[in-house]
Amino acid sequence: MRRGITATALVAALALAATACGSDDETGSKSSGELSGTVTWWDTSSVGSEDKVFKKLAEGFEKKHPKVDVKYVNVPFGEAQNKFKNAAQAGDGAPDVIRSEVAWTPDFANLGYLAPLDGTAALKNQDDFLKQAVASTKYEDKTYAVPQVIDSMGIFYNKKMFEEAGVEAPASLDDLKTVAKKIKDKTGKTGLYLRGDDPYYFLSFLYGEGGDMVDAGSKSVTIDKPEGVKAFKAVKALVDDGTAKTDASDGWENMMQAFKNGDVAMMINGPWAVADTLTGSEFTDKGNLGVAPVPAGSAAQGAPQGGHNLAVYAGSKNLDASYAFVEYMTSVDSQATAAGELNLLPTRTSAYAKKEAVDSEIVGFFKPVVETAVERPWIPEGGSLFEPLRIEYTKVLTGQTTPEKAAKATGDSYRKLLKDWK
Repeated sequence: MRRGITATALVAALALAATACGSDDETGSKSSGELSGTVTWWDTSSVGSEDKVFKKLAEGFEKKHPKVDVKYVNVPFGEAQNKFKNAAQAGDGAPDVIRSEVAWTPDFANLGYLAPLDGTAALKNQDDFLKQAVASTKYEDKTYAVPQVIDSMGIFYNKKMFEEAGVEAPASLDDLKTVAKKIKDKTGKTGLYLRGDDPYYFLSFLYGEGGDMVDAGSKSVTIDKPEGVKAFKAVKALVDDGTAKTDASDGWENMMQAFKNGDVAMMINGPWAVADTLTGSEFTDKGNLGVAPVPAGSAAQGAPQGGHNLAVYAGSKNLDASYAFVEYMTSVDSQATAAGELNLLPTRTSAYAKKEAVDSEIVGFFKPVVETAVERPWIPEGGSLFEPLRIEYTKVLTGQTTPEKAAKATGDSYRKLLKDWK
């Protein structure tokens, strides 16, 4: 396995550099027993909804530690992974703390870009974290991040449209097709918006056919097995028979607008999309939003486990304040605030007992979904598995290739990426 420079070497090198890193020119200090200095935080949450809440939480940390200045930077999610890698590799411009998608954490850790957190103030009350949330924070028996939110996916539906069509939430892909046809007949609307530019939205179909991208235990590629081909065929069929509409570009915005404006009756999404969804004209009455488990395929019903962790840059010049900031942002109270205001799922068990989480119907719905969600492979290359899949997934949905060719091409790409894998 390729390894980057170690965290220790990176810190030593950066200490000699003339240019400052994420903390600019201010080095934190605890010599007086009080945290001080600057903590630069890259937040990758959604602009216009999530970012406001997380920025407000960060301001709460500053009130608790008045000598610490938190520099909040919202970095577009699609750009953050490579932007952090480039800055960390250059030793210039990386933040002290990054909100890392779960698959990025082992990748960053493998490259030596993250500070180990075992024994630091960042990890407080470790036993309170959900075991499945902790899994993505580990790499080679060390902890490199703290889980902030955990999530999975479900099918969002327009209750009024369903009532008009006389249908209920589909439990299987066959049900989905039946429901979509009735909706079309009764309302003239398309049943489902299937996001076509993001392979994460393909995983529920892959798991539903009994497949997976890879098997990390046996170090084997599985995307091109018969189950993977069946999954590609399943999504293509949904588009071909009119059950779903799709778009190969700007899929998020097109999907959200179509659902919020009532152009489609359903979309597959996660708790991160609730706040934005409720701004739509169809959901001025919040009770009109229905959420159900993703429809099962021919083999199973399953949705991917996702979420975000907070990680500390190995080259941070203010590690003590960064550790404290991570602990604060992943505390029970902070997670309860995110649950109450954004319907995001906590990673701490005790946070689910807080009023904000108890009162959230979305949190209540997704908690059992998360408990049975399918874990992705927590390997350094995990995040890199999506780009080859994205290319072929989009080509299948837009008729540019066949399911068989797409599965084979993705498998071939994986074997080039994962050296010595079967």
